[in-house]
Amino acid sequence: MSSTGFEARIVIIGCGISGIAAANRLLKVGFKHVRILEATGRSGGRIKTGKLGDNIVEIGANWIHGPSEENPVFCLARQYGLLDPDALTPENQAMDVRGHPPWIPNVFTSSGRKLNFEDVYPAVEMFGELMEESAEFLEKGGEPWPSVGQFIRAEVLQRSAEKWKEDNASSLKRSMISTMLKVECCVNGTHSLDDLGLGVNGLYKTILGLDCTFPGGYEGLVRNLMSEMPADLVTYNQPVRCIHWNNSGKKDVKVECEDGKMVAADHVIVTVPLGYLKKHFTSLFHPPLPLHKMLSIQRMGFGTNNKIFVEFDSPWWDKDCQVIYMVWEDEDAMMDQVNDIPGSWIKKLFGFTVLKPTERFGHVLCGWIAGHEASYMETLSEQEVLNAVTQLVRRFTGNPIITPRRVLTSKWFHDPWTCGSYSYPAIGCSLQDIENMMEPLPSKQSLSQPLQVLFAGEATHPCYFSTVHGALLTGWREADRLLAHYSSTQPAQPPKSKL
Repeated sequence: MSSTGFEARIVIIGCGISGIAAANRLLKVGFKHVRILEATGRSGGRIKTGKLGDNIVEIGANWIHGPSEENPVFCLARQYGLLDPDALTPENQAMDVRGHPPWIPNVFTSSGRKLNFEDVYPAVEMFGELMEESAEFLEKGGEPWPSVGQFIRAEVLQRSAEKWKEDNASSLKRSMISTMLKVECCVNGTHSLDDLGLGVNGLYKTILGLDCTFPGGYEGLVRNLMSEMPADLVTYNQPVRCIHWNNSGKKDVKVECEDGKMVAADHVIVTVPLGYLKKHFTSLFHPPLPLHKMLSIQRMGFGTNNKIFVEFDSPWWDKDCQVIYMVWEDEDAMMDQVNDIPGSWIKKLFGFTVLKPTERFGHVLCGWIAGHEASYMETLSEQEVLNAVTQLVRRFTGNPIITPRRVLTSKWFHDPWTCGSYSYPAIGCSLQDIENMMEPLPSKQSLSQPLQVLFAGEATHPCYFSTVHGALLTGWREADRLLAHYSSTQPAQPPKSKL
């Protein structure tokens, strides 16, 4: 590679994990003029560790999904010594959970009953089978419904008529399906599974390994990566107003900041969340993006998944419990959204995961809520959320005196720089849309039209969208694209990512 390539001025917009990964890679291979412009006062983006009392909790990214050799986040976390010994065992890395860890559940109902899991297990089993089947239409085509939600409801009605006798238990099992639909809304970051495209649902790929967390907080990964780079790499509190690129043969790009400052660059890597892009793409690029790119940004889904951390003086769940499901007995119509959001938003909360180990966290639960109900929850005061959770827990346990000590909520929808949580393939999407979103500008490169604007971030990964490892890999991908661009023997494909 020529020395002039290493002199290229590269500006990265956004200091989330994809922006950090791109900068880290570029500096390691020898690029000298790399800088990051970050709209907020912190690094990490949707990786955000907070405190509930003395406890470390994850406001943003929660798990390493698939902690094994194929996952670069796991490999980095291991390298930096950030994981518990359990997460490093060969047995842990070999587990194939297909995105759904085999957590030990407790199940409570709206009439204050604690169920035996066996009572609703047939519903959970059928739901899991249908989610697996929904992913198969990508390969075989011929999807019978536009959305995953419609497919599941239709199939449950048909199969349950054959398998479950029409009695009270049948109604309870269908209500459990409603709870599982809400779980999947959180997993996919969508308001309803009626928004999740059936044909494209199979694009998402899982990695071997039992999901694990960072005992010291996910931000430890960010801190370690940042420590390997110059201290003045990032300009914080520097929102970008417009990226002035061109397709007229001129080579440089100008980044216009909100304060009027203009930053000249040879290449710009845009790593902003899809939610922000959806809201601002018309003003963020001049000239406007090509039509196919604009349409793909609009077609891709981007939703909200929020957390409600709740601390109790003592547990009301079993000692070995890892997940608590709340089943509303009036929801046998298999719905994953509520009609009256201001009055019933709490019904969208599928339940809680239990923060483990107890010795570290005490008695802390993490409630999960997705969609418009999650966005509405953000508008409430902490006391209002605490009251709603208190009433919910008392109703479902039948214990009228349980009182949470405190709550802490995430608020990703109203965060002006993210406008939600993460991406999903909506109805009408295809793999082509993700490829359109990762395509650099100008669309047709030549010697007179070099790479100007590149795109990274979780929404631009064809099969690991919505994940930290997906975001990280896209940052490496765009760094490799620039490296390939300047290499004298330019490969047809960017080099494969290696640690």
